[in-house]
Amino acid sequence: MKILTKISAFIFILGVFFACETDEDNLYSLDYIGAPTNVEAVFDITQDNSGLVSITPNAEGAQEFIIDFGDGSETETYKPGDVAEHVYTEGVYSVKIIATSINGKTSEFVQELNVTFKAPENLEVSITNDAQNPRIVSVTATADFATVFEVYFGDVEDEEPTMLMPGESVSHTYEAPGDYDVRIIAKSAGAVTTEYTETVNVPEASDPVNLPVDFESFTINYAFENFGGTTSSVIDNPDVSGINTSAKVAQSVKAAGAEVWAGSFLTLENPIDFSSNTTFKVKVWSPKAGAVVKLKVENLADGDIGFEVDATTTVANEWEELTFDFSAIDQANEYQKVVIFFDFGNNGDDSNYYFDDIKLVPASIPAFSSIEDFEGTAPTFTVFGNIADVEVVDNPDATGANITAKVAQLTKTAGSETWAGAFFEASSALDFDNYSMIKVRTWSPKSGIVVKLKLENADASITHEVDVNTTIANAWEELTYDFSDAPAADYVKVVIFFDFGNTGDDSVYYYDEIGLANEGGSGSAALSLQDFEGTAPEFTNFDGGNASVIDNPDVSGINTSSKVGQMVKNGGQTWGGAYFSLENPMDFATYKKVKMKVWSNKVGAKVLFKVENKDDSSVNYEVELTTTVANTWEELTYDYSGIDATKSYHNIVLIFDNGTTGDGSADFTYYFDDIELTN
Repeated sequence: MKILTKISAFIFILGVFFACETDEDNLYSLDYIGAPTNVEAVFDITQDNSGLVSITPNAEGAQEFIIDFGDGSETETYKPGDVAEHVYTEGVYSVKIIATSINGKTSEFVQELNVTFKAPENLEVSITNDAQNPRIVSVTATADFATVFEVYFGDVEDEEPTMLMPGESVSHTYEAPGDYDVRIIAKSAGAVTTEYTETVNVPEASDPVNLPVDFESFTINYAFENFGGTTSSVIDNPDVSGINTSAKVAQSVKAAGAEVWAGSFLTLENPIDFSSNTTFKVKVWSPKAGAVVKLKVENLADGDIGFEVDATTTVANEWEELTFDFSAIDQANEYQKVVIFFDFGNNGDDSNYYFDDIKLVPASIPAFSSIEDFEGTAPTFTVFGNIADVEVVDNPDATGANITAKVAQLTKTAGSETWAGAFFEASSALDFDNYSMIKVRTWSPKSGIVVKLKLENADASITHEVDVNTTIANAWEELTYDFSDAPAADYVKVVIFFDFGNTGDDSVYYYDEIGLANEGGSGSAALSLQDFEGTAPEFTNFDGGNASVIDNPDVSGINTSSKVGQMVKNGGQTWGGAYFSLENPMDFATYKKVKMKVWSNKVGAKVLFKVENKDDSSVNYEVELTTTVANTWEELTYDYSGIDATKSYHNIVLIFDNGTTGDGSADFTYYFDDIELTN
């Protein structure tokens, strides 16, 4: 047994010996394998200016390849058949490929690689003048292979380029009109560029001047003509504060020693129309209080034909608005020049004066100017946000703050957008020269919701919006929106959103009597009591008076409505007349005046307007006015500020030619219309 064990151990040792001898023989045989031969590489350079190069190394007897890309980056190792991809910037590189055999022997191959980029191709440039300010020029550019553009606007020496990225736009404002060569250089990732040059014209301001004048336009030629030592020009507003935050104003410099009558004038495109508006308003800034500012208008050809009004500054070193009453002007003449004199009567002392916003306005601006009352032809509504169409309907709740016949109805459909709403276009641009607020009567089934009112110009490029919350539910109320800080624009679109911020839930809202007003509380919409266009009221005639509703016999002037009231005064008492009752009492807590349009064939006819309690005629109040014109419509305004507003008044009593007995003829036939409460 011991002998067998020894024999087995001997055999094992022999096996190990011979096995080791075999491995050494194999290693000894690899020494005869040489280094890789025929080392080469295929280079594929993309032609899209990306700098991407594909390198496919190849060699006989190579187990792997080490590539040094020649640009300072890390070397990388690849197996036979692998394709190396590397991104280069433009340049010449020595690419080294080290091929390694199975036994570690190496061979090197160096190839010069020249990476060049194409110049940008298909360069397209757009250069445009801004429509509002032609001195602003915008440039856009595109080109194949371009990574950036350099833009030179050509108006300064040694100009630094403005960098423009593809797909973007750059703008430049020129200081003066003229022709300028705008040069665009398109650059790729390489050194070669493509250029384009275009001459752009920055025109002189040439549009004529018309009222109102705000000095904001870059196309209007505000060509002041100066005299007596005053020089006027348009400049940036030096004091953007108070009532004048506009960008541009006019400056008048009254030089030292200038004449007491020194000033400047602008010539308008057309003669001034004083037929409706007779009051000038001008914002002025003076370094001294008590300075006389004279405003004068003159005939275009004859300077002797003119009219002038003086106003006096009341503050120093801040903006104020001066009012000039031109109601006494002779409208038979034409006036096309607007002349302004600062510190009139004193020689110049190098003081600077500023003025802005020259406008002609009515002598008396109504407290409320209606935009839409839905009583006539309904406007065209545009809805959005998945709500139902807005409709004009009969007033479903003719009580309280709104007893008009027609209102607009908006249903915010279940699931409609939080921003759903509707808009219509006003017949003309809203007058924010004379008004700063908008009032709207609304009816909501819920209190505390946001009613957003938004104004837009024709293309919606300028907008302004104001939020107001309802304060009551299931009743009419008047909401007031302050648009005093709205940017200047011709606003024509009126947009309304009910319950803004919440999705629709099929709630129904109503709105009415949208109009312009001013701060102070007196600008509530006039409240129509009767316009005779719908169901005629039931008249009760007494003592010779006979009232009825007929077609308007004189559709002209201030009354072009189709239906009016007619009063024929027959023989009877001197106080003969008629009355009718309203469904709801008149709101004299809110309104202090009554207006009524009348037509009389004589001047001086007394027209008594009386209101009575429907149950107790001893509770009444009356005011009498006299007609001032014959055979034409006029509007009489009755002052009811002295009425006891705690009482209720339903009856309207009318007596024409009070104190005179009628005879039923045409001489005693009168017409009346549009009775309303106002302030």
